[in-house]
Amino acid sequence: MKIRSQVSMVFHLDKCIGCHTCSIACKNIWTDRQGAEYMWWNNVETKPGVGFPTQWEDQEKYKGGWELKNGKPHLKLQNRVEALGNLFSNPALPTMDDYYEPWTYKYGDLFNSPLGDDQPTARPISRIDGKPIEIESGPNWDDDLGGSNIYAVNDPLLENMTDEEKQRLFSIEQLFYFYMPRICNHCLNAGCVAACPSGAIYKRAEDGIVLINQDKCRGWRMCVSACPYKKTYYNWSTGKSEKCILCYPRLETGQAPACFHSCVGRIRYLGVLLYDADQIEAAVKVSDEQLVQRQREMILDPFDPKVVAAAKESGIPDGVITAAQRSPVYRYVKEWELALPLHPEYRTLPMLFYVPPLLPVLSASQESGTQRVENDLFSSLENARVPVRYMSRMLAAGNDELVTKAYQKMIAVRIYKRAETVGDVTADEANAALAKVGMSAEEAEAIYRLTSLPNYQERFVIPPTGREGDIEEVHDPQQRKAETGFGRRQSPHRGL
Repeated sequence: MKIRSQVSMVFHLDKCIGCHTCSIACKNIWTDRQGAEYMWWNNVETKPGVGFPTQWEDQEKYKGGWELKNGKPHLKLQNRVEALGNLFSNPALPTMDDYYEPWTYKYGDLFNSPLGDDQPTARPISRIDGKPIEIESGPNWDDDLGGSNIYAVNDPLLENMTDEEKQRLFSIEQLFYFYMPRICNHCLNAGCVAACPSGAIYKRAEDGIVLINQDKCRGWRMCVSACPYKKTYYNWSTGKSEKCILCYPRLETGQAPACFHSCVGRIRYLGVLLYDADQIEAAVKVSDEQLVQRQREMILDPFDPKVVAAAKESGIPDGVITAAQRSPVYRYVKEWELALPLHPEYRTLPMLFYVPPLLPVLSASQESGTQRVENDLFSSLENARVPVRYMSRMLAAGNDELVTKAYQKMIAVRIYKRAETVGDVTADEANAALAKVGMSAEEAEAIYRLTSLPNYQERFVIPPTGREGDIEEVHDPQQRKAETGFGRRQSPHRGL
């Protein structure tokens, strides 16, 4: 058993309000510079919707992630022979149109235009070539258009869904959409790492964060294609690829990443997971329906004395083990089984998990505006405004049972707390709801408190992490830059 530690994340979609504060915090710190204008390491998408870049979930188009061939995982993008040809022409590479051409405005025209009868305007111009452009798309062009027949209808997840299921999502009277923030998943079986011809992408041993060595990067852009989540970007100014670094300089000083710290809805949780690295290959060979459960089995119990002893033998510090025992991610993913990985069928073993959105309370069959909890609430999932099938295609590789189980637990907690606070549900009904999902009152209370009332220390359990230079004991700045791609006070995402 080869135990490794991984800084992991949970996003609670039932709490996201779509304010984009996380995106702006990341943009201001990391990508507000030439060549990175179009990059959004953190973005918030409206679902149903096409996302950013457009239809990133369509892997028949983009060839991201892994697929099974003869029982073994292979990159969907290419094999060794195809990689040579793709160096010169890669048809799966997203174009600028799939993102958007960044623009600004000629504000000088507002201030420097001569006096006249006409009102001066600031025309939009491209930030790439400085020429006037017509704005036709943006980083979140379909924001709040979950029922649009122009944008949301092109969501790849709607393929093969029934007309009745689509009607639940697109009925104007009962329109529903939700927000889904996305950052790099820092996967255990990352496609970008495997696809890079120059070996520039690597996972940090101490926390599993995926980084790009800027000294080694040659701008082949295979990482952009191979990442099924399209969270690796090409900097057209430096000729290097860049991606989310999970704000590791902040983690090294005990601070949460910028997008986590600034989150208004407090939907984000960060903690450590211990996993068995020897199980990675077996975990990606199972069928789609088994992927989530197999990934959960890789995650080890940090309270198990055998796991603790093996972790210490693997060189994991006591402080990291203690952080794993306090991890909110472990509770959501492994203990409560509420959080699910995004598109596990890509077989990258993502380390960002999502609690599916449960709102709205009213089902699709209710015509009155009365909001009350029905005794037969569990069967209302069949008529939910969010079809379970849609969520399972997003978070469980089509396994409806896993999503239904998570929803039933969330509903049981609602019934339990409603009996306690509102009183329109009896104690017997609340106990029956908990018993139906095998949950105790203590567990329901713990889920409620970590979801609704967590403080900063409960949401972010940051492991003790030394600076990469201190860990490697590299004291010569030039030697350190050559080995890691960055200096002590410089970030590895920049072309230094």
